[in-house]
Amino acid sequence: MADTLLSFNNLKIEATAYPPGEPPRHVVLVDGVSVSVEKGKVLGLIGESGAGKSTIGLSAMSFGRGGVRLTGGEIVLNGRDIRTASAGALRDLRGREVTYVAQSAAASFNPAKKLMEQVIETSVAHGVMTKAEAEARAVSLFRQLSLPNPETIGNRYPHQVSGGQLQRVMTAMALCPKPDLVIFDEPTTALDVTTQIDVLAAIKRAIHETGVAALYITHDLAVVAQVADDILVLRHGKKVEYGSTDQIINAPKEAYTQALVSVRSIDHAEKPQAAPVLSVQNVTARYKGTSFDVLKNVTVDVAPGQTLAIVGESGSGKSTLARAITGLLPPASGRITFAGRTLSADLAGRTKDDLRELQMIYQMADVAMNPRQTVGTIIGRPLEFYFGLKGAEKEKRIQELLDQIEMGKGYADRYPAELSGGQKQRVCIARALAAKPKLIICDEVTSALDPLVADGILKLLLDLQARENVAYLFITHDLATVKAIADKIAVMFKGQVVRYGQKTDVLTPPFDDYTDLLLSSVPEMKLGWLEDVLTTRKMESAGN
Repeated sequence: MADTLLSFNNLKIEATAYPPGEPPRHVVLVDGVSVSVEKGKVLGLIGESGAGKSTIGLSAMSFGRGGVRLTGGEIVLNGRDIRTASAGALRDLRGREVTYVAQSAAASFNPAKKLMEQVIETSVAHGVMTKAEAEARAVSLFRQLSLPNPETIGNRYPHQVSGGQLQRVMTAMALCPKPDLVIFDEPTTALDVTTQIDVLAAIKRAIHETGVAALYITHDLAVVAQVADDILVLRHGKKVEYGSTDQIINAPKEAYTQALVSVRSIDHAEKPQAAPVLSVQNVTARYKGTSFDVLKNVTVDVAPGQTLAIVGESGSGKSTLARAITGLLPPASGRITFAGRTLSADLAGRTKDDLRELQMIYQMADVAMNPRQTVGTIIGRPLEFYFGLKGAEKEKRIQELLDQIEMGKGYADRYPAELSGGQKQRVCIARALAAKPKLIICDEVTSALDPLVADGILKLLLDLQARENVAYLFITHDLATVKAIADKIAVMFKGQVVRYGQKTDVLTPPFDDYTDLLLSSVPEMKLGWLEDVLTTRKMESAGN
Protein backbone atom coordinates (compact mmCIF):
# COMPACT_ATOMS: atom_id res chain seq x y z
CA MET A 1 0.00 0.00 0.00
CA ALA A 2 1.26 3.46 -0.95
CA ASP A 3 0.49 4.91 2.50
CA THR A 4 2.22 2.13 4.45
CA LEU A 5 5.24 3.45 6.36
CA LEU A 6 6.22 0.40 8.40
CA SER A 7 5.41 -3.30 8.09
CA PHE A 8 6.29 -6.21 10.35
CA ASN A 9 5.96 -9.37 8.28
CA ASN A 10 6.03 -12.66 10.22
CA LEU A 11 8.46 -11.09 12.71
CA LYS A 12 10.38 -13.46 14.97
CA ILE A 13 12.60 -12.29 17.84
CA GLU A 14 14.57 -14.57 20.16
CA ALA A 15 16.92 -14.46 23.14
CA THR A 16 18.86 -16.69 25.52
CA ALA A 17 17.69 -16.87 29.15
CA TYR A 18 20.00 -17.70 32.04
CA PRO A 19 17.84 -19.00 34.95
CA PRO A 20 19.63 -19.19 38.33
CA GLY A 21 21.20 -22.62 38.83
CA GLU A 22 20.05 -23.90 35.45
CA PRO A 23 21.68 -24.19 32.02
CA PRO A 24 20.95 -21.40 29.49
CA ARG A 25 17.78 -21.89 27.47
CA HIS A 26 16.40 -20.57 24.21
CA VAL A 27 13.40 -18.21 24.44
CA VAL A 28 11.11 -16.95 21.66
CA LEU A 29 10.03 -13.40 22.58
CA VAL A 30 8.02 -12.53 19.47
CA ASP A 31 6.55 -15.27 17.31
CA GLY A 32 5.27 -14.59 13.79
CA VAL A 33 3.74 -11.13 14.31
CA SER A 34 2.55 -9.26 11.21
CA VAL A 35 1.14 -5.73 11.32
CA SER A 36 1.59 -2.43 9.48
CA VAL A 37 1.52 1.28 10.28
CA GLU A 38 0.31 3.90 7.82
CA LYS A 39 1.91 7.31 7.44
CA GLY A 40 0.55 9.76 9.99
CA LYS A 41 -1.28 7.04 11.95
CA VAL A 42 -0.80 5.73 15.50
CA LEU A 43 -0.67 2.00 16.27
CA GLY A 44 -1.15 1.05 19.91
CA LEU A 45 0.74 -2.01 21.17
CA ILE A 46 -0.96 -3.38 24.30
CA GLY A 47 -0.39 -6.36 26.56
CA GLU A 48 1.11 -7.53 29.84
CA SER A 49 4.81 -7.43 30.76
CA GLY A 50 6.60 -9.98 28.62
CA ALA A 51 4.00 -9.73 25.84
CA GLY A 52 6.64 -8.39 23.43
CA LYS A 53 5.43 -4.77 23.17
CA SER A 54 8.73 -2.97 23.72
CA THR A 55 10.65 -5.69 21.89
CA ILE A 56 8.55 -5.12 18.77
CA GLY A 57 8.75 -1.35 19.20
CA LEU A 58 12.55 -1.34 19.35
CA SER A 59 12.72 -3.67 16.35
CA ALA A 60 11.29 -0.79 14.29
CA MET A 61 14.85 0.55 14.59
CA SER A 62 16.24 -2.97 13.94
CA PHE A 63 17.46 -2.96 17.54
CA GLY A 64 17.28 -5.57 20.28
CA ARG A 65 18.56 -4.86 23.76
CA GLY A 66 20.07 -7.29 26.25
CA GLY A 67 21.12 -9.96 23.77
CA VAL A 68 17.80 -9.97 21.89
CA ARG A 69 18.14 -11.22 18.30
CA LEU A 70 15.91 -10.48 15.31
CA THR A 71 15.86 -13.96 13.76
CA GLY A 72 13.02 -14.05 11.24
CA GLY A 73 10.61 -12.15 9.04
CA GLU A 74 10.84 -8.65 7.59
CA ILE A 75 10.81 -5.14 9.03
CA VAL A 76 10.01 -2.93 6.06
CA LEU A 77 10.45 0.81 6.68
CA ASN A 78 9.97 3.27 3.85
CA GLY A 79 10.05 0.42 1.33
CA ARG A 80 13.20 -1.43 2.49
CA ASP A 81 13.85 -4.32 4.86
CA ILE A 82 15.92 -2.76 7.63
CA ARG A 83 16.75 -6.18 9.10
CA THR A 84 19.31 -6.53 6.33
CA ALA A 85 20.60 -2.94 6.55
CA SER A 86 24.28 -2.25 7.27
CA ALA A 87 25.45 -0.85 10.60
CA GLY A 88 26.08 2.52 8.96
CA ALA A 89 22.60 2.62 7.45
CA LEU A 90 21.06 1.80 10.83
CA ARG A 91 23.05 4.57 12.52
CA ASP A 92 21.66 6.99 9.96
CA LEU A 93 18.12 5.65 10.39
CA ARG A 94 18.04 5.81 14.20
CA GLY A 95 17.37 9.35 15.32
CA ARG A 96 16.52 10.47 11.80
CA GLU A 97 13.73 8.33 10.33
CA VAL A 98 12.79 6.69 13.64
CA THR A 99 13.07 8.17 17.14
CA TYR A 100 12.24 6.88 20.62
CA VAL A 101 10.56 8.22 23.77
CA ALA A 102 11.39 6.13 26.85
CA GLN A 103 9.19 5.46 29.89
CA SER A 104 11.48 7.28 32.32
CA ALA A 105 12.68 10.63 31.01
CA ALA A 106 14.54 11.22 34.27
CA ALA A 107 16.77 8.20 33.58
CA SER A 108 17.25 9.13 29.93
CA PHE A 109 18.66 12.65 30.18
CA ASN A 110 22.26 13.60 30.99
CA PRO A 111 22.01 15.56 34.26
CA ALA A 112 25.16 17.55 33.42
CA LYS A 113 23.84 19.04 30.16
CA LYS A 114 21.18 21.66 29.53
CA LEU A 115 17.91 20.50 27.98
CA MET A 116 18.32 22.42 24.71
CA GLU A 117 21.73 20.88 24.07
CA GLN A 118 20.23 17.39 24.40
CA VAL A 119 17.03 18.11 22.45
CA ILE A 120 18.88 19.32 19.32
CA GLU A 121 21.84 16.93 19.49
CA THR A 122 20.45 14.24 17.15
CA SER A 123 19.09 16.71 14.59
CA VAL A 124 22.45 18.46 14.31
CA ALA A 125 24.53 15.26 14.40
CA HIS A 126 22.52 13.77 11.51
CA GLY A 127 22.82 16.98 9.50
CA VAL A 128 19.05 17.37 9.37
CA MET A 129 19.37 21.07 10.25
CA THR A 130 21.81 23.63 11.57
CA LYS A 131 22.11 24.36 15.28
CA ALA A 132 20.12 27.58 14.91
CA GLU A 133 17.39 25.83 12.91
CA ALA A 134 17.23 23.00 15.46
CA GLU A 135 16.94 25.45 18.37
CA ALA A 136 14.14 27.31 16.59
CA ARG A 137 12.29 24.04 15.96
CA ALA A 138 12.82 22.96 19.58
CA VAL A 139 11.24 26.19 20.86
CA SER A 140 8.31 25.66 18.49
CA LEU A 141 7.86 22.11 19.81
CA PHE A 142 8.11 23.30 23.42
CA ARG A 143 5.23 25.64 22.63
CA GLN A 144 3.22 22.87 20.92
CA LEU A 145 3.76 20.64 23.94
CA SER A 146 2.51 23.38 26.32
CA LEU A 147 5.77 23.69 28.20
CA PRO A 148 6.17 26.81 30.37
CA ASN A 149 8.44 29.57 29.06
CA PRO A 150 9.18 27.78 25.75
CA GLU A 151 11.85 30.34 24.76
CA THR A 152 13.94 29.77 27.90
CA ILE A 153 13.10 26.31 29.32
CA GLY A 154 15.87 24.82 27.19
CA ASN A 155 18.40 26.66 29.36
CA ARG A 156 17.45 24.57 32.37
CA TYR A 157 19.01 21.30 33.49
CA PRO A 158 16.89 18.11 33.79
CA HIS A 159 16.57 18.40 37.57
CA GLN A 160 15.13 21.91 37.24
CA VAL A 161 11.85 20.76 35.63
CA SER A 162 9.08 18.45 36.84
CA GLY A 163 8.65 14.83 35.75
CA GLY A 164 5.75 15.69 33.46
CA GLN A 165 7.66 18.57 31.89
CA LEU A 166 10.72 16.38 31.35
CA GLN A 167 8.58 13.75 29.61
CA ARG A 168 7.32 16.46 27.23
CA VAL A 169 10.87 17.71 26.62
CA MET A 170 11.79 14.16 25.66
CA THR A 171 8.88 14.11 23.22
CA ALA A 172 10.21 17.36 21.72
CA MET A 173 13.63 15.72 21.37
CA ALA A 174 12.07 12.81 19.47
CA LEU A 175 10.08 15.13 17.16
CA CYS A 176 12.89 17.64 16.56
CA PRO A 177 14.60 15.85 13.60
CA LYS A 178 11.22 15.52 11.81
CA PRO A 179 11.17 11.71 11.88
CA ASP A 180 8.72 9.53 9.97
CA LEU A 181 8.02 7.39 13.05
CA VAL A 182 8.19 7.89 16.82
CA ILE A 183 8.18 4.97 19.27
CA PHE A 184 6.45 5.95 22.53
CA ASP A 185 7.37 3.33 25.14
CA GLU A 186 5.00 3.72 28.15
CA PRO A 187 5.55 7.53 28.12
CA THR A 188 2.97 8.34 30.83
CA THR A 189 3.05 5.22 33.05
CA ALA A 190 5.34 6.75 35.70
CA LEU A 191 3.30 9.95 36.00
CA ASP A 192 0.48 11.01 38.33
CA VAL A 193 -2.96 11.02 36.71
CA THR A 194 -3.18 14.83 36.71
CA THR A 195 0.23 15.08 35.04
CA GLN A 196 -0.48 12.13 32.75
CA ILE A 197 -3.49 13.81 31.17
CA ASP A 198 -1.44 16.93 30.33
CA VAL A 199 1.37 14.88 28.78
CA LEU A 200 -1.10 12.66 26.91
CA ALA A 201 -2.89 15.70 25.48
CA ALA A 202 0.42 17.29 24.49
CA ILE A 203 1.62 14.11 22.77
CA LYS A 204 -1.65 13.70 20.87
CA ARG A 205 -1.63 17.33 19.75
CA ALA A 206 2.02 17.11 18.64
CA ILE A 207 1.36 13.92 16.65
CA HIS A 208 -1.59 15.58 14.90
CA GLU A 209 0.24 18.84 14.15
CA THR A 210 3.47 17.25 12.89
CA GLY A 211 1.82 14.40 10.94
CA VAL A 212 4.29 11.87 12.33
CA ALA A 213 3.38 8.17 12.59
CA ALA A 214 3.77 6.47 15.95
CA LEU A 215 3.92 3.21 17.83
CA TYR A 216 2.37 3.76 21.27
CA ILE A 217 3.37 1.04 23.74
CA THR A 218 1.41 0.66 27.00
CA HIS A 219 -0.36 -1.82 29.25
CA ASP A 220 -3.20 0.67 29.87
CA LEU A 221 -5.97 0.22 27.32
CA ALA A 222 -7.81 3.34 28.53
CA VAL A 223 -4.73 5.45 27.77
CA VAL A 224 -4.00 4.01 24.33
CA ALA A 225 -7.67 4.42 23.37
CA GLN A 226 -7.15 8.20 23.51
CA VAL A 227 -4.26 8.36 21.00
CA ALA A 228 -4.31 5.28 18.75
CA ASP A 229 -6.03 4.77 15.40
CA ASP A 230 -5.52 0.99 15.58
CA ILE A 231 -4.56 -1.42 18.37
CA LEU A 232 -2.56 -4.65 18.35
CA VAL A 233 -3.17 -6.82 21.42
CA LEU A 234 -0.21 -9.08 22.28
CA ARG A 235 0.31 -11.96 24.69
CA HIS A 236 3.37 -14.20 25.13
CA GLY A 237 4.91 -12.73 21.99
CA LYS A 238 1.96 -13.54 19.74
CA LYS A 239 -0.80 -11.49 18.14
CA VAL A 240 -4.09 -11.95 20.01
CA GLU A 241 -6.24 -9.42 18.19
CA TYR A 242 -5.79 -6.48 15.81
CA GLY A 243 -8.32 -3.89 14.74
CA SER A 244 -9.43 -0.28 14.89
CA THR A 245 -9.45 1.33 18.33
CA ASP A 246 -13.25 1.52 18.16
CA GLN A 247 -13.56 -2.22 17.48
CA ILE A 248 -11.04 -3.28 20.15
CA ILE A 249 -12.64 -1.11 22.85
CA ASN A 250 -16.31 -1.56 22.01
CA ALA A 251 -16.48 -4.99 20.35
CA PRO A 252 -13.44 -7.10 21.32
CA LYS A 253 -13.56 -10.59 19.81
CA GLU A 254 -10.98 -12.55 21.81
CA ALA A 255 -11.46 -13.59 25.45
CA TYR A 256 -8.12 -12.07 26.49
CA THR A 257 -9.00 -8.69 24.94
CA GLN A 258 -12.41 -8.83 26.62
CA ALA A 259 -10.64 -9.39 29.96
CA LEU A 260 -8.42 -6.34 29.36
CA VAL A 261 -11.44 -4.19 28.53
CA SER A 262 -13.33 -5.29 31.64
CA VAL A 263 -10.41 -4.88 34.07
CA ARG A 264 -11.21 -3.09 37.38
CA SER A 265 -14.81 -4.25 37.29
CA ILE A 266 -14.57 -5.37 40.93
CA ASP A 267 -17.86 -4.82 42.73
CA HIS A 268 -17.08 -3.88 46.34
CA ALA A 269 -19.88 -2.57 48.52
CA GLU A 270 -18.50 -0.19 51.13
CA LYS A 271 -18.97 -1.19 54.75
CA PRO A 272 -20.64 1.08 57.32
CA GLN A 273 -18.67 3.06 59.88
CA ALA A 274 -17.41 1.21 62.95
CA ALA A 275 -15.07 1.75 65.90
CA PRO A 276 -11.54 2.30 64.49
CA VAL A 277 -8.55 -0.01 64.95
CA LEU A 278 -6.25 2.85 63.86
CA SER A 279 -6.84 6.51 64.64
CA VAL A 280 -4.50 9.28 63.44
CA GLN A 281 -5.33 12.48 65.30
CA ASN A 282 -4.05 15.94 64.28
CA VAL A 283 -0.66 14.63 63.17
CA THR A 284 1.92 17.14 61.94
CA ALA A 285 5.39 16.00 60.85
CA ARG A 286 8.54 17.27 59.17
CA TYR A 287 11.75 15.62 58.03
CA LYS A 288 14.91 16.14 60.06
CA GLY A 289 16.87 19.18 58.98
CA THR A 290 13.95 20.81 57.15
CA SER A 291 11.91 23.82 58.17
CA PHE A 292 8.52 22.96 56.63
CA ASP A 293 5.79 20.51 57.58
CA VAL A 294 5.24 17.58 55.18
CA LEU A 295 2.13 16.52 57.11
CA LYS A 296 -0.22 19.21 58.41
CA ASN A 297 -2.82 18.39 61.06
CA VAL A 298 -3.83 15.05 59.48
CA THR A 299 -6.78 13.19 61.02
CA VAL A 300 -8.02 9.84 59.64
CA ASP A 301 -9.11 6.44 60.97
CA VAL A 302 -9.85 2.92 59.74
CA ALA A 303 -11.99 0.16 61.28
CA PRO A 304 -11.31 -3.61 61.45
CA GLY A 305 -12.09 -5.38 58.18
CA GLN A 306 -12.28 -2.10 56.27
CA THR A 307 -10.10 -0.24 53.75
CA LEU A 308 -9.08 3.40 53.95
CA ALA A 309 -7.64 4.62 50.63
CA ILE A 310 -5.15 7.50 50.81
CA VAL A 311 -5.03 9.19 47.40
CA GLY A 312 -3.18 12.11 45.87
CA GLU A 313 -0.33 13.06 43.58
CA SER A 314 3.36 12.35 44.21
CA GLY A 315 4.51 14.66 47.00
CA SER A 316 1.05 14.97 48.54
CA GLY A 317 2.15 13.21 51.76
CA LYS A 318 0.65 9.73 51.25
CA SER A 319 3.80 7.67 51.92
CA THR A 320 4.95 10.17 54.55
CA LEU A 321 1.75 9.45 56.48
CA ALA A 322 2.62 5.74 56.33
CA ARG A 323 6.09 6.53 57.71
CA ALA A 324 4.53 8.43 60.61
CA ILE A 325 2.12 5.57 61.39
CA THR A 326 4.92 2.97 61.33
CA GLY A 327 7.18 5.08 63.57
CA LEU A 328 9.81 5.79 60.90
CA LEU A 329 9.01 9.52 61.02
CA PRO A 330 8.02 10.60 64.55
CA PRO A 331 5.29 13.28 64.40
CA ALA A 332 6.08 16.75 65.75
CA SER A 333 2.57 16.85 67.19
CA GLY A 334 -0.61 14.80 67.28
CA ARG A 335 -1.35 11.26 68.41
CA ILE A 336 -1.66 7.82 66.81
CA THR A 337 -3.74 5.16 68.58
CA PHE A 338 -3.86 1.54 67.48
CA ALA A 339 -5.87 -1.40 68.82
CA GLY A 340 -6.89 0.65 71.87
CA ARG A 341 -3.40 1.86 72.82
CA THR A 342 -1.35 4.97 72.03
CA LEU A 343 1.62 4.12 69.83
CA SER A 344 5.09 5.40 70.62
CA ALA A 345 5.95 8.13 68.11
CA ASP A 346 9.33 6.48 67.48
CA LEU A 347 9.78 2.95 66.13
CA ALA A 348 12.33 2.13 68.85
CA GLY A 349 9.68 2.64 71.53
CA ARG A 350 7.17 0.20 70.03
CA THR A 351 6.43 -3.20 71.53
CA LYS A 352 6.69 -6.53 69.70
CA ASP A 353 2.89 -6.64 69.52
CA ASP A 354 2.88 -3.15 67.95
CA LEU A 355 5.28 -4.37 65.28
CA ARG A 356 3.41 -7.65 64.67
CA GLU A 357 -0.09 -6.21 64.43
CA LEU A 358 0.86 -3.40 62.05
CA GLN A 359 2.46 -4.75 58.86
CA MET A 360 3.41 -3.17 55.55
CA ILE A 361 3.49 -4.29 51.90
CA TYR A 362 5.70 -2.22 49.62
CA GLN A 363 5.32 -1.02 46.02
CA MET A 364 8.38 -2.81 44.63
CA ALA A 365 8.31 -6.46 45.65
CA ASP A 366 11.70 -6.92 43.97
CA VAL A 367 13.50 -4.75 46.53
CA ALA A 368 11.34 -5.89 49.47
CA MET A 369 12.69 -9.46 49.43
CA ASN A 370 16.18 -10.88 49.88
CA PRO A 371 17.05 -12.43 46.49
CA ARG A 372 19.22 -15.04 48.21
CA GLN A 373 16.38 -16.39 50.36
CA THR A 374 13.74 -18.88 49.24
CA VAL A 375 10.03 -18.09 49.42
CA GLY A 376 9.75 -20.44 52.40
CA THR A 377 12.50 -18.60 54.28
CA ILE A 378 10.95 -15.20 53.51
CA ILE A 379 7.49 -16.21 54.75
CA GLY A 380 8.90 -18.25 57.62
CA ARG A 381 10.90 -15.43 59.20
CA PRO A 382 7.93 -13.67 60.88
CA LEU A 383 6.59 -17.06 62.00
CA GLU A 384 9.82 -17.65 63.91
CA PHE A 385 10.24 -14.08 65.14
CA TYR A 386 6.71 -13.50 66.43
CA PHE A 387 5.48 -17.00 67.29
CA GLY A 388 8.62 -19.11 67.71
CA LEU A 389 7.45 -21.67 65.14
CA LYS A 390 10.04 -24.19 63.97
CA GLY A 391 10.32 -27.43 62.03
CA ALA A 392 7.21 -29.19 60.77
CA GLU A 393 4.87 -26.73 62.47
CA LYS A 394 6.49 -23.82 60.66
CA GLU A 395 6.51 -25.66 57.31
CA LYS A 396 2.80 -26.46 57.69
CA ARG A 397 1.97 -22.79 58.36
CA ILE A 398 4.10 -21.65 55.38
CA GLN A 399 2.11 -23.97 53.13
CA GLU A 400 -1.17 -22.69 54.58
CA LEU A 401 -0.12 -19.14 53.76
CA LEU A 402 0.94 -20.11 50.23
CA ASP A 403 -2.47 -21.73 49.77
CA GLN A 404 -4.12 -18.54 51.02
CA ILE A 405 -2.37 -16.47 48.35
CA GLU A 406 -3.32 -19.10 45.74
CA MET A 407 0.24 -20.26 44.98
CA GLY A 408 -0.08 -23.77 46.39
CA LYS A 409 2.67 -26.40 46.43
CA GLY A 410 6.06 -26.15 44.80
CA TYR A 411 6.80 -22.49 45.53
CA ALA A 412 8.41 -22.68 48.99
CA ASP A 413 11.79 -23.68 47.54
CA ARG A 414 11.82 -21.09 44.76
CA TYR A 415 13.83 -17.86 44.80
CA PRO A 416 12.33 -14.41 43.98
CA ALA A 417 14.09 -14.37 40.59
CA GLU A 418 12.04 -17.43 39.60
CA LEU A 419 8.71 -15.65 40.20
CA SER A 420 6.61 -13.27 38.12
CA GLY A 421 5.86 -9.74 39.38
CA GLY A 422 2.41 -10.76 40.57
CA GLN A 423 3.76 -13.85 42.35
CA LYS A 424 6.40 -11.76 44.14
CA GLN A 425 3.73 -9.39 45.42
CA ARG A 426 1.65 -12.37 46.61
CA VAL A 427 4.66 -13.62 48.60
CA CYS A 428 4.95 -10.16 50.23
CA ILE A 429 1.25 -10.39 51.13
CA ALA A 430 1.82 -13.85 52.66
CA ARG A 431 4.77 -12.53 54.68
CA ALA A 432 2.58 -9.74 56.09
CA LEU A 433 -0.25 -12.20 56.88
CA ALA A 434 2.20 -14.50 58.66
CA ALA A 435 2.33 -11.99 61.54
CA LYS A 436 -1.48 -12.18 61.99
CA PRO A 437 -1.77 -8.37 61.76
CA LYS A 438 -4.76 -6.20 62.56
CA LEU A 439 -3.75 -3.60 59.96
CA ILE A 440 -1.71 -3.81 56.75
CA ILE A 441 -0.40 -0.67 55.05
CA CYS A 442 -0.39 -1.29 51.28
CA ASP A 443 1.91 1.29 49.65
CA GLU A 444 1.14 1.41 45.89
CA VAL A 445 1.16 -2.42 45.85
CA THR A 446 -0.41 -2.74 42.38
CA SER A 447 1.12 0.26 40.57
CA ALA A 448 4.07 -1.74 39.16
CA LEU A 449 1.84 -4.59 37.93
CA ASP A 450 -0.01 -5.21 34.68
CA PRO A 451 -3.78 -4.54 34.84
CA LEU A 452 -4.91 -8.18 34.86
CA VAL A 453 -2.26 -9.13 37.44
CA ALA A 454 -3.18 -6.09 39.56
CA ASP A 455 -6.83 -7.09 39.34
CA GLY A 456 -5.95 -10.53 40.72
CA ILE A 457 -4.01 -8.97 43.62
CA LEU A 458 -6.92 -6.67 44.51
CA LYS A 459 -9.39 -9.55 44.48
CA LEU A 460 -7.02 -11.59 46.66
CA LEU A 461 -6.67 -8.73 49.17
CA LEU A 462 -10.45 -8.32 49.40
CA ASP A 463 -10.91 -12.07 49.87
CA LEU A 464 -8.26 -12.16 52.61
CA GLN A 465 -9.83 -9.15 54.29
CA ALA A 466 -13.21 -10.89 54.42
CA ARG A 467 -11.65 -14.03 55.94
CA GLU A 468 -9.14 -12.44 58.35
CA ASN A 469 -11.02 -9.21 59.23
CA VAL A 470 -7.77 -7.32 58.62
CA ALA A 471 -7.89 -3.55 57.99
CA TYR A 472 -6.04 -1.98 55.05
CA LEU A 473 -4.59 1.48 54.70
CA PHE A 474 -4.21 1.57 50.92
CA ILE A 475 -1.90 4.24 49.50
CA THR A 476 -2.37 4.84 45.78
CA HIS A 477 -2.70 7.44 43.02
CA ASP A 478 -4.92 5.07 41.00
CA LEU A 479 -8.53 6.18 41.37
CA ALA A 480 -9.79 3.05 39.59
CA THR A 481 -8.23 0.97 42.38
CA VAL A 482 -9.81 3.22 45.00
CA LYS A 483 -13.28 2.80 43.52
CA ALA A 484 -12.76 -0.97 43.44
CA ILE A 485 -11.68 -1.60 47.05
CA ALA A 486 -12.19 1.36 49.39
CA ASP A 487 -14.69 1.83 52.19
CA LYS A 488 -13.36 5.28 53.12
CA ILE A 489 -11.20 7.75 51.20
CA ALA A 490 -8.82 10.51 52.27
CA VAL A 491 -7.68 12.86 49.49
CA MET A 492 -4.30 14.48 50.27
CA PHE A 493 -2.79 17.60 48.76
CA LYS A 494 0.45 19.24 49.90
CA GLY A 495 0.47 17.36 53.20
CA GLN A 496 -3.15 18.06 54.11
CA VAL A 497 -6.34 16.01 53.93
CA VAL A 498 -8.62 18.07 51.67
CA ARG A 499 -11.53 15.60 51.48
CA TYR A 500 -12.34 12.66 53.75
CA GLY A 501 -15.19 10.28 54.46
CA GLN A 502 -17.10 7.24 53.22
CA LYS A 503 -16.34 6.34 49.59
CA THR A 504 -19.81 7.26 48.33
CA ASP A 505 -19.65 10.68 50.00
CA VAL A 506 -16.14 11.51 48.78
CA LEU A 507 -16.95 10.48 45.20
CA THR A 508 -20.24 12.42 45.13
CA PRO A 509 -20.26 16.10 44.07
CA PRO A 510 -19.92 18.90 44.84
CA PHE A 511 -16.12 18.58 44.89
CA ASP A 512 -13.35 20.88 45.98
CA ASP A 513 -11.14 21.99 43.06
CA TYR A 514 -8.34 19.48 43.69
CA THR A 515 -10.59 16.42 44.13
CA ASP A 516 -12.48 17.43 40.99
CA LEU A 517 -9.19 17.66 39.06
CA LEU A 518 -8.03 14.30 40.41
CA LEU A 519 -11.25 12.43 39.64
CA SER A 520 -11.64 13.93 36.17
CA SER A 521 -8.07 12.96 35.24
CA VAL A 522 -8.60 9.20 35.49
CA PRO A 523 -8.64 7.83 31.90
CA GLU A 524 -11.84 6.06 30.94
CA MET A 525 -12.16 3.19 28.45
CA LYS A 526 -14.05 5.43 26.06
CA LEU A 527 -13.21 6.95 22.69
CA GLY A 528 -13.08 10.73 22.82
CA TRP A 529 -12.75 10.85 26.61
CA LEU A 530 -9.59 12.99 26.47
CA GLU A 531 -11.17 15.57 24.15
CA ASP A 532 -14.28 15.74 26.33
CA VAL A 533 -12.25 16.38 29.49
CA LEU A 534 -10.07 19.03 27.85
CA THR A 535 -13.15 20.77 26.38
CA THR A 536 -14.86 20.78 29.79
CA ARG A 537 -11.76 22.27 31.43
CA LYS A 538 -11.48 24.99 28.78
CA MET A 539 -15.13 25.93 29.32
CA GLU A 540 -14.68 25.99 33.10
CA SER A 541 -11.52 28.09 32.73
CA ALA A 542 -13.32 30.53 30.42
CA GLY A 543 -16.20 30.73 32.88
CA ASN A 544 -13.81 31.75 35.62
